[in-house]
Amino acid sequence: MSSEIRLAFAHPSERAEATAPQGPLDRISLRDHIVEVEIGAFQAERGTTQRVCFNVVVEVQPLTGPIDDDVDRILSYDRVTEAIAYELAAERLNLLETLAERVAERVLLEPQAMRVFVRIEKLDRGPGALGVEIVRGSSLGQADDHAHESAPSQDTRPHPRLVFVGNDAIAAPHLSGWIDQLQAGDRPVIFCVGPHDMPVPRTGHAMTQRRIDLLSIEQNAWVLAARDHRCVVVETRTELDWAMRNGQICVWAPSKIVLDAVDGPSTEPRDAVALAAWFAATFEAEDMLVIGAELPQGASVPLRAAAADQEGL
Repeated sequence: MSSEIRLAFAHPSERAEATAPQGPLDRISLRDHIVEVEIGAFQAERGTTQRVCFNVVVEVQPLTGPIDDDVDRILSYDRVTEAIAYELAAERLNLLETLAERVAERVLLEPQAMRVFVRIEKLDRGPGALGVEIVRGSSLGQADDHAHESAPSQDTRPHPRLVFVGNDAIAAPHLSGWIDQLQAGDRPVIFCVGPHDMPVPRTGHAMTQRRIDLLSIEQNAWVLAARDHRCVVVETRTELDWAMRNGQICVWAPSKIVLDAVDGPSTEPRDAVALAAWFAATFEAEDMLVIGAELPQGASVPLRAAAADQEGL
């Protein structure tokens, strides 16, 4: 029992050795890699960074033949730190468990990696370190499956058609006809909207006002969805990726993606067309059609305008 308790708090390298499978395995380790990052489910953890410590051990198949001092023949330590940096940059996360899973999956994409131990600890949330530790293994053929699930290539990822619909356009009699035209195209369609026309509370506080303005947009997204059953309100990247691959027309509910973005938009939610243009760029849209609203300045995707009373797009 005392040995089990000791191993429960031991470094992942000791846990790896104690639970090693049959046959020799080499190990590489990353110890006490500290990064300042915004993470956490509590409101107090939003808008601020905290120190997070990573300890990672990767078990790899021993090399056959001489290494010849060739870095290309080994699993580089850089691949471990790059996996951490990639997942931290992808989006803001609430849970260390989610981050640990994603880091482990990305490390296991490496062909040499057989098993990975990931320990992540928050150093600033209390008098001690608060963290999680997971162990994940790979088997032959799994790497390709993970690669398709967690890191779609730029060549296979759909490039959607982004369409911003102003409030007059949402109420226009041509809405279903526009959707017919867009659905007949060869690209997935994502609709974006602005805030509704009803008054929204004014708080005088930037963070709370941002949330209220985003919720106003989301309320309007449900108004658009009510106009045509083909439009489905979505809020996460996972839902959007699935919808684009399966021909579902989406209406973007922006709160989660905007608030969780590591490099978020500089525009405010009330500048809804500019916010939609930022979203279009993050999803690598080829262009954005704006119906019944003014075009923003400095958008990083090509924009085209259409009037709310025109029948053809």
